[in-house]
Amino acid sequence: MVGLPARGKTYISKKLTRYLNWAGVPTKVFNVGEYRREAVKQYSSYEFFRPDNEVAMKVRKQCALAALTDVEVYLKEEGGQIAVFDATNTTRDRRDMILSFVKENGFKVFFIESVCDDPNVIATNIMEVKLSCPDYQGCNVSDAMEDFLKRISCYKNSYQPLEPDGYDKDLSFIKVIDVGRQFLVNRVQDHIQSKIVYYLMNIHVQPRTIYLCRHGESEYNIKGRIGGDSGLSSRGKKFAMALSKFLDEQNLKDLKVWTSQLKRTIQTAEALKMPYEQWKALNEIDAGVCEDMTYEEIKEKFPEEYELREQDKYYYRYPSGESYQDLVQRLEPVIMELERQGNVLVVCHQAVMRCLLAYFLDKSADEMPYLKCPLHTVLKLTPVAYGCKVESVFLNIEAVNTHRDRTEEGKKGPSPLMRRNSITPFASPEPLKKPRMGSFDEFSASSSVDASVSMPSEMPTSLSAQNVRELPVL
Repeated sequence: MVGLPARGKTYISKKLTRYLNWAGVPTKVFNVGEYRREAVKQYSSYEFFRPDNEVAMKVRKQCALAALTDVEVYLKEEGGQIAVFDATNTTRDRRDMILSFVKENGFKVFFIESVCDDPNVIATNIMEVKLSCPDYQGCNVSDAMEDFLKRISCYKNSYQPLEPDGYDKDLSFIKVIDVGRQFLVNRVQDHIQSKIVYYLMNIHVQPRTIYLCRHGESEYNIKGRIGGDSGLSSRGKKFAMALSKFLDEQNLKDLKVWTSQLKRTIQTAEALKMPYEQWKALNEIDAGVCEDMTYEEIKEKFPEEYELREQDKYYYRYPSGESYQDLVQRLEPVIMELERQGNVLVVCHQAVMRCLLAYFLDKSADEMPYLKCPLHTVLKLTPVAYGCKVESVFLNIEAVNTHRDRTEEGKKGPSPLMRRNSITPFASPEPLKKPRMGSFDEFSASSSVDASVSMPSEMPTSLSAQNVRELPVL
């Protein structure tokens, strides 16, 4: 990271790290400010950041070196693939030190510079984030604000921005100008850097709310069957009406509604009496040959498959179907579009909702398949400074409980006998699977569509994180 204080570097670092980890690229933030607070227990004032404070300058350099040492350990010994070096790095000397470290270790480097001169944005950032940090505990707001502005001034005099047409023309970097108003990209060299650039060019900081919910209870939910394309039960239809009333009470402007292409989400959205978009990417996880079956039937007919999935639910792939890892990759375009949009309601399915929720709440792959996403409950997500606030709203329509807790077998971890998952080839012939949506065309022809429906264009699927072999530092 590169930039003056209060320019959103830590916000970008944390958000980018959350995205990359969700996408399957092990990433960790190394915030030099935390190293400094560990070395200097009691913060006094902005004087510590004066460029002529030689003692403090030595401490700050040692903190940066300590962080880089931990970066090396993370990338070489702990299985990390990307380390985000979160510091100001505002001088060429400091960036040259990073470049030397990268060269010595055979890493790659990509700089992200956040540039902002809008006083309102800076003041908002200071008020929302900086004044609540440990440096200003017990300090009144006006004094803290004054001290932090002086801290920024300490950096301004020596600040050397990245120069795409001069000293830094051979470096790979992106300049994010005025919180995404403008971007300058220089020498992107691989697909991970391209992935980062694409992500940063889609995020924004405008206030908005994202609503996640499952379709209303379906006939298959009542029967305990998975997958398929069944319609709503009577209680599911009541939920659809309750959802419409709930949205009216929210008094949202320009709300967009997204559904899958499966009947139960479409029927739920129909009751809202507003335009909606169908996304094939939002279809429920494909259970392959296990579609339309109950878990008891799967256990009886495919006992080995049942046990394998219990052992590692994230990586296990249904025969001729998908794993949660596959589903995450399928949902990446949805996440990108959610980051671009304002208020959105996503009417989806249990596994899909778990994947989306894991992104916003920064949940691990191990936790993701067990997140609770009950029927007839809306999760209201409000992005905040370094995370997301969640409010769960039950709409008072009873429904079956489809959640399955992790078994004791699952708690033991993956079995060495795992043969069918997202990262190993199939070891046996795959049985034939039933068509996923055999009744959809018939349903479409016989249903009256009151709301306008539009189909978003398909976006390219991203490369699997398992093809990543470089160890970049940002």
